[in-house]
Amino acid sequence: MATELVELILEKVDKFGKINSLNLANEIKEDHQKIIGAIKSLQTLDDVIYVEQISEKKWEPTAEGQHVIEHGSHEAAVYNAIPNDKTGISQADIMKSVAYAKVGFSKALAAGWIKIDKTSGQPIVTKNKASIEDTTQADLNNINQLDDKIKANYKKRKLVQEIVIKSFDIKKGNNFTLKIEKQEADLTSDLMINDAWKDKKFKAYNFNALGAALDVGHLHPLLKVRSEFRKIFLEMGFTEMPTNNFVESSFWNFDALFQPQQHPARDAHDTFFISDPKITKKLPQDYLEKVKQVHSKGGYGSQGYCYDWKIQEAQKNLLRTHTTAVSARMLYNLMQQGQFKPVKYFSIDRVFRNETLDATHLAEFQQVEGVIADYNLTLGDLIGTLYQFFKKLGIDKLEFKPAYNPYTEPSMEIFCYHEGLEKWIEIGNSGVFRPEMLLPMGLPPNVNVIAWGLSLERPTMIKYKLNNIRDLVGPKVDLQMVYNNPICRLEKMENSTQINKLINNNNSNNNRGLPITFKCRGKINKEQLVIFCDPKYPIKWLGSLLEKAKKLFTLSMSIHLHSTVKNVSNELVNYYAHNNDDDDDDDDPVVKIHFIWKNNIGIDPVMNLNSFDCIFGAVNIARYFNRLIESVDPLVLVYESMGTIYSCEINKIIDKIHSYLHSGKTIKEISCLFGKKTNVPLLDRPSIIDIILESS
Repeated sequence: MATELVELILEKVDKFGKINSLNLANEIKEDHQKIIGAIKSLQTLDDVIYVEQISEKKWEPTAEGQHVIEHGSHEAAVYNAIPNDKTGISQADIMKSVAYAKVGFSKALAAGWIKIDKTSGQPIVTKNKASIEDTTQADLNNINQLDDKIKANYKKRKLVQEIVIKSFDIKKGNNFTLKIEKQEADLTSDLMINDAWKDKKFKAYNFNALGAALDVGHLHPLLKVRSEFRKIFLEMGFTEMPTNNFVESSFWNFDALFQPQQHPARDAHDTFFISDPKITKKLPQDYLEKVKQVHSKGGYGSQGYCYDWKIQEAQKNLLRTHTTAVSARMLYNLMQQGQFKPVKYFSIDRVFRNETLDATHLAEFQQVEGVIADYNLTLGDLIGTLYQFFKKLGIDKLEFKPAYNPYTEPSMEIFCYHEGLEKWIEIGNSGVFRPEMLLPMGLPPNVNVIAWGLSLERPTMIKYKLNNIRDLVGPKVDLQMVYNNPICRLEKMENSTQINKLINNNNSNNNRGLPITFKCRGKINKEQLVIFCDPKYPIKWLGSLLEKAKKLFTLSMSIHLHSTVKNVSNELVNYYAHNNDDDDDDDDPVVKIHFIWKNNIGIDPVMNLNSFDCIFGAVNIARYFNRLIESVDPLVLVYESMGTIYSCEINKIIDKIHSYLHSGKTIKEISCLFGKKTNVPLLDRPSIIDIILESS
């Protein structure tokens, strides 16, 4: 802090007993904000000064109002611009020569100061009064003496404005002193030597202050979706292909894929060719001759393209236009091992095309490629695999359109509905590799290869609802978007109408919602809890528990879907919608519960849930509610108040019921297995077991 300014404030307070920060700033010709900064610094000390904030409202003219004060009102300016003779002046000339003429003209006309004659065709303005009194200018020169109604009228005209001036009154505190000793913030080794710390004063520790935020890296949405793609491929049993060669030869990029040398994609306006080194000669000669043969003369049941195939074209280096070049090399290398075996390959890496940039195209983008080689594969296998692949990604609106590719037959373009653009967009291409491509590699005739390729950017745009690819990559990207976007998303379900629709349609993907609050009947400590639920094992007895709970305490609930889940279990939704109660009392303590339906139960490592307690699984949910209800009224449900042995026996029965549920039995079947309550002596008092067994 500025020591001189602090000492000056203390001297003034000591001399006068009380000072005002604004008056002090005017007196010493110092910026008021600097005075306030020094006062804030003094406030951190132990009761050295007492500070009271003072707020004062003040009226002052706006920039337009200041113009009126200096030059007269707008209506007076219009009046004064008119000649005193009866010839007048054209309205157009007034509009050009007078500031704020439009407002002034209407005000002067309404006040009867001027009149307008339109008989000659051109509007002529003349004075209607010999003299006027400019009350507006006079009023603005004495704003503070005006009536509130008049001030409000001038404020409406944007001639005056009300401002609030905040200042501070400073008085002596209980520990007032003119000498300020710097307080220590850290207990260092130097202070520990010879007990020097005993003579020092330390700043009070602020337990409410947040620690310094660490600057850490954040995954770009594109990398997050890439991680999801990669995880899906690995879950489906695919092996990742090496894709570290951005520079590729035309042979592997085009010729090996049975793409003719005169194809338009091999022109410079579609492909980036390399100038240095311009060509490569490291090509497998035996395989090259087979490719040349099938291109120029045909073979394997095909007549080929019947043209003069040139090795000079095949040797040209380029920036690869697709990762299918890698797939071709992998299939060739597979047969170099001497025997075919079914394989599933995938790759995700950059490719380059000489594209015109627009909302959905870039010259450089990430291509996702999947390849399956096996005996007797069909187009049905390809379509089924694609549906399964995109379903795991959370995209279920797919369409396929027949297409042409030089290296696949049949071929299909893949379309997906984009929520942001609100239209179907192409996200990839697919097909069955042609025999002309596979047989020269040495693959058996009854082996088919299905493959698909798509960009990584377009599914990412769909997932994050972006309608322009330049908002995802490039210099216009909002870095805060990269910081804030989660790797997983929680969809929150909305009001009861949408929930009932959800129950009927069993589709929760587009519903979001508001919490439901139940009336409080008792007192309980405020709690905030996250409950993770597995959609494979719905909580069939939760509705009965909620009926008990809502009679005892306020229960605020919200239901979310983790990005791993598409369809929520209807049981929980039914209870959620059925128990809607609009009677809310903000003064009552609230138990806030966030239900998250999530596959593979457990906290996602990137989910920030530090401020919540978490529960996993149906058994623990039962125990939690049992404890919660018992803490308010032990007569409703008992659990731990009966002792450790009793609660352990309850736990055993809950575990047994849960194992039955996992085996496929219903609550009704489980209830029959237990028989009458007399067969379970622990249930002589109401417990969670009664709730579970009676819920059927």
